[in-house]
Amino acid sequence: MIKQAIIPLAGLGTRMLPLTSVMAKELMPINGRPNLEYILDECLDAGVKEFILIISKNKLSIKKYFFNDAFYKKIIKKKKDKRIIEEYKKIKKYRKMIKFVYQNKPRGTGDAVLKCQRFIKSKFFLMLLPDDLIIKKNCSKEMIRLHKITKGSIIATKRIKRQTVSRWGILSFKNKKKTYFQIKDVIEKPSIKKAPSNFAIIGRYILTSKIFGEIKKLKPGHGGEIHITDAIKNLIYNDNKFYGNIFKGKYLDCGTLSGYMDSCAQIYKGKK
Repeated sequence: MIKQAIIPLAGLGTRMLPLTSVMAKELMPINGRPNLEYILDECLDAGVKEFILIISKNKLSIKKYFFNDAFYKKIIKKKKDKRIIEEYKKIKKYRKMIKFVYQNKPRGTGDAVLKCQRFIKSKFFLMLLPDDLIIKKNCSKEMIRLHKITKGSIIATKRIKRQTVSRWGILSFKNKKKTYFQIKDVIEKPSIKKAPSNFAIIGRYILTSKIFGEIKKLKPGHGGEIHITDAIKNLIYNDNKFYGNIFKGKYLDCGTLSGYMDSCAQIYKGKK
């Protein structure tokens, strides 16, 4: 069973400036709840029991969000507001399941994942990127179901417009079924001519613990960062099975200002 989830949160959030100059983008509210809580609840509903949150010394507000007892106790003692009491209970439930890991230098997702190695207990674990919300259907639950069938690693994917492939990591595949396929290769931001498909990677992964060994072999790539995609490619080339889960939910991009505003509108509309 997949019981652990890694969530990288140490990014600078430059695409969301000026808002992220004073607030971690993962705490920005969407319909009254922080972005991060949607990710946590997706995992909880999929059976995850432990979260490993990767933060930096510049994003301690994320840790404080879950460990602000004095503030809540003072407010609850004074007001005895039922809504605040329930929110505090929910936050305490989350924090019992959280471990924090620090990535103080922006060295890429591969480096962030490697810092979690000592906490990973099983052969496979989830990784979720908080910029990518998937609503209406639980993508993590779908992926875990597919993992049980294939016994392999899983990457969430969706079909995109062909003219936008240069913005995405694109999957080459074989043996396509209705809802999944086996991955042959991963190509980062290809031209339209060189793209092997129009199935893009979305920020949900079930990864084998073998990924740690592959990350250690990597040298910094573009931007001086260690890219998780390079480790995934090497595992695929060495006959480790990866599958693309064509998820059923609705994808929302929360990593840009325009995407964040659209996500707020979509979720608000869905709650009405």
